[in-house]
Amino acid sequence: MSRRRALAAASSLPLGALLAGTAPLAVAQTLAGPVKLVVGFPPGSGPDVVARTLGQRLGEELKLPLAVDNRAGAGGQIAAQAVAKSAPDGATVLLGEVGSISIAPAAFAKLPYQPLKEFTPISEVVRSDFVLVVPVSSPHRQVADFVKAAKAEKDKVNFGTFGAGTPGHFGAEVFGELAGFGVESIHYRSTGDAVTAIIAGDVKAAFVSTALAMAQVKGGKMRALATTAPQRSALLPEVPTFTEAGYPKADFAAWFALLAPVATPPALLDTLQRATHAALRHPEVGQKLQEAGFTVTPSTRADAQAMLQREAVRWAAVVKATGFKGD
Repeated sequence: MSRRRALAAASSLPLGALLAGTAPLAVAQTLAGPVKLVVGFPPGSGPDVVARTLGQRLGEELKLPLAVDNRAGAGGQIAAQAVAKSAPDGATVLLGEVGSISIAPAAFAKLPYQPLKEFTPISEVVRSDFVLVVPVSSPHRQVADFVKAAKAEKDKVNFGTFGAGTPGHFGAEVFGELAGFGVESIHYRSTGDAVTAIIAGDVKAAFVSTALAMAQVKGGKMRALATTAPQRSALLPEVPTFTEAGYPKADFAAWFALLAPVATPPALLDTLQRATHAALRHPEVGQKLQEAGFTVTPSTRADAQAMLQREAVRWAAVVKATGFKGD
């Protein structure tokens, strides 16, 4: 190399590299190893079903080994923290959801990660609406009956939840505010414990995802009163919407999106997005997700980012209205 070319090349290097006498290593722009899809809920749960159904095909599209890593606990926060602090190399991806990403920042002052600053979206993947359920032993068969009895209660009406700061928790608060009765949230440590409490009649009601409600309602273990979906679900066609019941503003849903650490190179994000969309378009994947109670919702990275920002604002307002403080 000529002296002039050597000086020109050196002038383009960062000062630290010049001082060290070596050029900085380029960040890899292609995925070269196994991919880990982290989900914050246990095997068999709705999020786990999404992760495994999508993950199997996603690995095939990427032509790389892909493993689902269940890091359950704290309403998805343990998994979110782990991925936020992982290397931005495209090898570790989070199946993020509304609770740990959009609700938790407003609900928990000491949250150990900052979703909008530490994650970058790859794509939204699915959504799931919620269903108001009561034990089969409950006398209530319509929303109107439930609301009338709730207003007559001297104490607040207890709702079971799958954890503080989850959509079901704040969904109950929203419904209580709309209908004019007080809510006492009973937070359970696991999905299984909450389901057992609902079936046993230990709580008066709960908001559960369509994916979970479908099996329990059809199995005769819970009774569904209304769904937050804009239209009746094909999986539970006999269950009216909250709009039909007179509460159109009870329209919250759970979204799930693939997220990567914020410094992940755009080329890797593009690769992951293309593979994700191809996986979601696969007929078998789409059918399995729909049968499990999910609506497939692939998006661009820009649209996913805009959604995250909107949801952060929306749920911050809900959390503030309830006065909830998680820590």
